Amino acid sequence: MNEPLTPTSVEFAPVWDDIGRVRGQLFMMGFEGTEVTPQIKGLIEEYHVGTILLTAKNLRSAEQTTRLVLDLQKIAHKAGHPLPLAIALDQENGGVNSLFDEDCITQFPSAMGVAATGSTKLACDIAKATAEELCSVGVNWIMGPCLDVLTNVKNQPLGVRSFGHNAEEVSRFGVASLRGFKDAGIASCGKHFPSYGNLEFLGSSLDVPVITESLEQLSLRALVPFRQAIKHGVDAMMVGGCAMSSVSAMHACLSEEVVEDLLRRKLGFDGVVISECLEMEALSHNIGVGNGTIMAFNAGCDLILVCRSYTGQLEALRGLELGLEDGIITQSRLKQSLRRMLEIKAKCTSWEKALAPEGIARLSRMQRTHMSLSMEAYNSSITVVRDKDRLLPLSNILDADEELLLLTPLVKPLPASAASQALAASAEFSEPSSHNALMSGEIVFKEFGRSLARQRNGRVLHASYTANGVRPVHETLINRANAVVVVTADANRNLYQQGFTKHLAAICKLTQVVDKREKPLVVVSVSSPYDFAMETSLGTYICTYDFTETALQALVSVLFGDLTPAGSLPGSLRQNDKVHQSRQTWLVEAWDKARDADALDSLLKKHIYPVETSSVLIGCNSAAFNVDHQSIDETHFVVRNSSTRALYGFCTTYFFSSTGIGVLGAIFVDPERRRLSIGHSLHNRAIKHLLQKHRVRRLQLGTRLPGIYLGIPSSNSPERKRLGRWFSTIGWDMGQARPVCSMLLFDLTAWIVSDSLLRSLQTAGFEFDLVYGPDHAKPILDLVNTTSRQGMMEIYELALADHTGSGVIRARRAGDETIIGTVVIYNAASNWSHLVPALNRTDDVIGGISTPVIAPSVAEYSTLLQGLILLGIKQHQRQQASAVLLDCVDRDGNVDNLTAMGFTVLHNYDEISCDAGTFVLPT
Repeated sequence: MNEPLTPTSVEFAPVWDDIGRVRGQLFMMGFEGTEVTPQIKGLIEEYHVGTILLTAKNLRSAEQTTRLVLDLQKIAHKAGHPLPLAIALDQENGGVNSLFDEDCITQFPSAMGVAATGSTKLACDIAKATAEELCSVGVNWIMGPCLDVLTNVKNQPLGVRSFGHNAEEVSRFGVASLRGFKDAGIASCGKHFPSYGNLEFLGSSLDVPVITESLEQLSLRALVPFRQAIKHGVDAMMVGGCAMSSVSAMHACLSEEVVEDLLRRKLGFDGVVISECLEMEALSHNIGVGNGTIMAFNAGCDLILVCRSYTGQLEALRGLELGLEDGIITQSRLKQSLRRMLEIKAKCTSWEKALAPEGIARLSRMQRTHMSLSMEAYNSSITVVRDKDRLLPLSNILDADEELLLLTPLVKPLPASAASQALAASAEFSEPSSHNALMSGEIVFKEFGRSLARQRNGRVLHASYTANGVRPVHETLINRANAVVVVTADANRNLYQQGFTKHLAAICKLTQVVDKREKPLVVVSVSSPYDFAMETSLGTYICTYDFTETALQALVSVLFGDLTPAGSLPGSLRQNDKVHQSRQTWLVEAWDKARDADALDSLLKKHIYPVETSSVLIGCNSAAFNVDHQSIDETHFVVRNSSTRALYGFCTTYFFSSTGIGVLGAIFVDPERRRLSIGHSLHNRAIKHLLQKHRVRRLQLGTRLPGIYLGIPSSNSPERKRLGRWFSTIGWDMGQARPVCSMLLFDLTAWIVSDSLLRSLQTAGFEFDLVYGPDHAKPILDLVNTTSRQGMMEIYELALADHTGSGVIRARRAGDETIIGTVVIYNAASNWSHLVPALNRTDDVIGGISTPVIAPSVAEYSTLLQGLILLGIKQHQRQQASAVLLDCVDRDGNVDNLTAMGFTVLHNYDEISCDAGTFVLPT
């Protein structure tokens, strides 16, 4: 009965005909105590419970954890469980570690601290190291990563447990963590679907926190990391116990709309779905554990979490049993969840591993490497947000005989920490009292104060502060000290800390030291960086992202110059440089051709300098941005001075309905008014407009129609680097670049075709002809429709509708009427030539060649491309053109062949595109 089984064979093995065994595999349960209790033993033996959740209350050390897990697995093995128990644990690092052992288990930064390093490789390595340590003690399932996006940072309990408030950044670090877990062989669990990043708390513990965002709003930001995690193979997903104002159910994990419709159908997740603990007060008091169990299964959950009381666990088991008896839940539904559970177990465990955990021996082998990784992570995460008066290191402003004052708030010790274990072991704190609470709050930063004193070899005064504010004792200490360090921990939720710090800052400004400067004040946030990120009046501000012993030791090193801090604030706080300068919001209006055309011409002239003969804007005027095509929805925006009618900024957008691509075509800002947020205001308004388009699927920087900016002008110049940084900070992934260029063939009168190209074309057997007018449109447009590149279809439609200066060259194989290639030719007489200003860059006659399309079945791609271009050149020669412009060329594969024909690169661009569904505007 204990032989290893594959998921497929297990699902149909006779052992699973016992519905009691099936039922037990669909519960995750916990227990009190550091040893196996009769209750948990009975749940495993009699009720066949297949998953155990361990918490900090169960664990004292790595050695004790290994013994406990092994005891649990032995009970399951002896009871005839076909597969080992899934042993789950929350080990998010930072302040959320269920397993703490300062000798064996490595402390790593919180999720937000990892994001502050800016390194997804570091995130992956940390996740792998964390998982390896858990696997060593027998744990095979980690409840992570946390994929919540802090869409509201001000009053959220998650804080640094999240990677941050930028959905793209949370996605990147979440996926990196998944990769690390997978490499270590541990099962993963994304949480807390559909997001705990913007909860509204109503007050009582019996009230369910509410997600006020609609499903559509969630999809734009909060769901992005969950979508990416599913794409990258997350094993399980925990659905929260919060309510949703847009969904009828009181709890997300009990809602079919959330689990089945949203998570399963819309996002395509087929892994294990875990419910929130059904014993949470807001759920158990309103619904009851038994009813909650049935509702959770009917909503689509596979694994029901009941982790507190034995009574509640029996109620849940009985509830499922009654649901089966009453026909509310079917056996086939249970087997569906069973399949998912057995698949996850087969990935992460076996009886061979479960009954022989490597324990301390393996942990010892990994310790040095993991400690080095921890030091690198903390050294890379500590962030000096501001140091306006250059107070750091403190040794520069404090002599050995001068006193440093440390002021710290009263906070609870982290569950897994040396302070917590010291309190638990102390008989002095065995009886609860207000005095005990005070002392336990003070002990958290006691060692930090001692470390400061040891580091500076001088006196450190240490006092706590509370909601009572600045007291006389504080004022006395402030007057006495030569510099002050004040610590805050989630001051955006504990408002007394904000008040105390601002009052303290005011006192320091009025209290002068010997050199007549104001008293030095260093503010340190040891949890959420949002406490004072925007409070620029606080001149020196440092963030550590957690207050574990390791983080505080790294902080000491930063304060005294032994460590150069390398961390940066999360998301748009870093990207938009909001900390260092205020961001103005400008009124953005729709472009009005009659009102703004002359002002735009004036603005364009400021971007064309006489010495820059290569400017893409030479020959460009306000008419160049108006396509006027029936399938292109174009809307342009301006920032203007309503009094003088001058334009300070101009932005173009085009939505190509044929491809579902929304394009940001150009942004111009008056060079004399840069760095005033005009570009940001235009960009954000333009993107919001494009994202509202029905069936928009991608966003793109750069467009071939109109052919002014095909993307971001690319070169090695400082301007190119500045543009790249600017677009990167406002949400664009600059790694998704498609290099394109425009090319020019000079001195067409002297140009001749090479004999080798003529021979290649003759051997290939292509035939070419030139057609005009809409009568030839259908077969040509059918070929063009094989590509989804924006603007291609529209260019052909414009060319075929133009009877003056445009045409289409077609290619066929000899004896076959099927069109296998096309290219557009046009000149300055074309009705749409104003959309390609490069045609008018000189007084010479320039012909244009645009948008070659070649059927996917053609093997001789390069030869046919050159043939189409050759026929275009010859046609322009006959029309007495002096040069030929190729307006959009893929730099990856075609430039060499075209250079061989005599073309020279005129302008290089990077066309940037991204998924519209995952694009997040910076807040």
